[in-house]
Amino acid sequence: MEFDPMRPKWQQIAEEVSRRIERGEYPQRFPLSEVRLAAKFGVNRDTIRKATRALRESGLITTVPSLGTFVRPSDGDEAEE
Repeated sequence: MEFDPMRPKWQQIAEEVSRRIERGEYPQRFPLSEVRLAAKFGVNRDTIRKATRALRESGLITTVPSLGTFVRPSDGDEAEE
């Protein structure tokens, strides 16, 4: 991914992950590892943490203590469980 130097990297990463979720590349309940995302985007984990915080605040992902961070299921899928 080529970054726009005029915008924060974390914001661009959050937007890209969001697009991948929408396209189904990261399906529901897909684990999002900070280490793997940092390696994939070539940034440090602090940048990934800022991106995942924004994604969590937008409701696209959830973090479960001691388990990790995952793509949230859609509202309809949560009701079925």
